[in-house]
Amino acid sequence: MRRTVELGFLLALALILSYVESLIPLSFGIPGMKLGLPNLIVLLLLYDRSEREALLVNGLRIVLSGFLFSNLYAILYALAGAVLSFLAMLAGKRWGHFSMIGVSVLGGVFHNIGQILVAMVVVETFAVAYYMPFLIAAGTVTGAVIGFVGMEISPYLRRFEQTGKC
Repeated sequence: MRRTVELGFLLALALILSYVESLIPLSFGIPGMKLGLPNLIVLLLLYDRSEREALLVNGLRIVLSGFLFSNLYAILYALAGAVLSFLAMLAGKRWGHFSMIGVSVLGGVFHNIGQILVAMVVVETFAVAYYMPFLIAAGTVTGAVIGFVGMEISPYLRRFEQTGKC
């Protein structure tokens, strides 16, 4: 029961971060560029809980935030990015040669690659691949920031789980 409550709390936190992110007018001429704030929760779950819980919260967050803050197309793009991102993060973590920052960078980069692949299918052109270098750079920077924040928060989360105190 406690585990379910904790996952519900983390899902709610991820939804709040999705909403906050939707309010930040971030655009450098690249459509769909975001900071990836909700990925912080996924990263923490991947490292401090279980892969299954990370996947569950990420999927639920995408569907719920899509219906709450955007539309069906946004859900499609987000799910494609999330699946590729999660697989890359999982592989990077399991391989063991990446820090939390490196795993987060993999997630940021592959999320953008997944979205570009969906965009190519939806608009039926490879021309959107023009954005790829910019999105890879953005995914690298934002992934590094999210990874750094995750590394800073993770010890407190572990201590809270063990003692109930921060």
